[in-house]
Amino acid sequence: MFRNITLLFCFTTFILLINESESKQFTRCGLAQELLKQKFDKTFVPNWVCMIESESAKDTSKVTKKANGSTNYGIFQINDREWCKQGKAGGKCNIKCEDLLDDDINDDANCAKKIQEEIGFKNWDGWVRSCYQKNISYVTNCFK
Repeated sequence: MFRNITLLFCFTTFILLINESESKQFTRCGLAQELLKQKFDKTFVPNWVCMIESESAKDTSKVTKKANGSTNYGIFQINDREWCKQGKAGGKCNIKCEDLLDDDINDDANCAKKIQEEIGFKNWDGWVRSCYQKNISYVTNCFK
């Protein structure tokens, strides 16, 4: 009997841990609304949504190994070469790269804003390829 209760407890704990570590997959309008909650300038939200769709497909747990040996993390695909550090807080955003992989995008958003202020959207190849000089007004319906 005690063994069954122990197994049930272990199984329940395992399921809870899996659910805690799951990523979040945003809808387009859900992402636009979340960016506004994170205090992104509304005029730039279409650029952010387009860039995020191109870079991470709106997946908070996306990890991309780059040809230059660096790695991009999270929904904003923040690079470990300059902006975060693996295993400990560091980089220009003073954050652990692994912290960019959960479904709480508050720390990710702060770092992404810092990157955009310093370099601009051109930092993200996905924005250059998919958003620059393109019609990206499709999120305006999300604000009605």
